[in-house]
Amino acid sequence: MAAPPLQPVPPPAAVNGDAFRVGFIGAGNLAESIARGVAASGVLPASAICTAPHRRPERGTAFASIGACLLDTNAQVVDDSDVIVISVKPQIVKQVLLELKPLLSDEKLLVSIAAGVKMKDLQDWSGQRRIIRVMPNTPSAVGQAASVMCLGEMATQKDENRVRSLFSAIGKVWTAEEKYFDAVTGLSGSGPAYIFLAIEAMADGGVAAGLPRDLALGLASQTVLGAATMVSETGKHPGQLKDQVTSPAGTTIAGVQELEKGAFRGTLVSAVVAAAKRCRELS
Repeated sequence: MAAPPLQPVPPPAAVNGDAFRVGFIGAGNLAESIARGVAASGVLPASAICTAPHRRPERGTAFASIGACLLDTNAQVVDDSDVIVISVKPQIVKQVLLELKPLLSDEKLLVSIAAGVKMKDLQDWSGQRRIIRVMPNTPSAVGQAASVMCLGEMATQKDENRVRSLFSAIGKVWTAEEKYFDAVTGLSGSGPAYIFLAIEAMADGGVAAGLPRDLALGLASQTVLGAATMVSETGKHPGQLKDQVTSPAGTTIAGVQELEKGAFRGTLVSAVVAAAKRCRELS
């Protein structure tokens, strides 16, 4: 019998009473999304969040609008924080961690959201074992991220709870072994692009069938959102939900038949596998 699907675990209620400070090394859009979600949800007060925007004043303005603390250097961020989120581009993670290595200690929890950077490399470059690696995706910008985290060998239950609380502020969170992260990248990391293509194609189909462009796009995007919500909230298998709307000799089965002719499902499967393979090649 197949194992039941893993469910995202809600953040423990007790974590809201756990006062800690979080600092972002790198003040990009994803870091801002996390910080904004954390502050808005009340997981932490904005004053418990800090970053050092360096030479990008517009990023400082974005964090300041949340109420976060702006510091002058990454060293100050490390010193001021209990949880340090490495949110720089993957190609400079090594340089940044080597620079911060003398400042890090076992009292600090290191969290990496750098795509494709393995736990072993994070440990080697930082000299730390108390690390959690997280793979969020771009819908974090609207509070609907699908994030997966894996724990380093010295990360504690308290560490996991803290990180879960941070990322639950921007969506749903799962925990998995790192060996699954390439596949995670192929599915949820790259997946939004597949869905954007599907929404665009459905809207084009609506236009081809005679709908105004704005109405077609609105209907397509809301239909995808509604269908995803049904899967998430009902717990029913997608195939069961598809069968419920597919009546004999009706309109929906005629459309599904065309999708099957075009190998719609097989193409999506191949897309996920190809992206996962490419992730392994790049890491």
